[in-house]
Amino acid sequence: MSRPPLPPFTHESAVEKVRLAEDGWNSRDAAKVALAYTLDTRWRNRVEFATNRDEAQAFLTRKWNKELDYRLIKELWAFTGNRIAVRYTYEYRDDSGQWFRAYGNENWEFAPDGLMQNRHASINEMPIREEDRKFRWPLGRRPDDHPSLSDLGL
Repeated sequence: MSRPPLPPFTHESAVEKVRLAEDGWNSRDAAKVALAYTLDTRWRNRVEFATNRDEAQAFLTRKWNKELDYRLIKELWAFTGNRIAVRYTYEYRDDSGQWFRAYGNENWEFAPDGLMQNRHASINEMPIREEDRKFRWPLGRRPDDHPSLSDLGL
């Protein structure tokens, strides 16, 4: 299986890869999203570690069962060869109705077939008031005309 765009990345293909990842995560479909990772993918996400695609899928399932009304924006930070660095922000609420905004950075490394083989994420989050939310599009893919993180001052 191949997952274009493939490394080595150009600026345009790195931007496309970031948007495809954002779109996938905004689907909140753990089985579909997991297909973007190698069978032996390695993840660090806060204090959790995944060592294969099945563990990554289980992580995503747990995440989206807890983080309700999840909406995410990713932005390219840097790229070279088969690596991409992104910054991102997402908003969600918990089952008590408390909203949160999370800020993070990810470092990605891709196999030649375009599947992600390594993902290292660092994330901080803070509670926000519902009226302070900035991501209000309908659940799913962020509209093309929605402001980016840079446009929003995030």
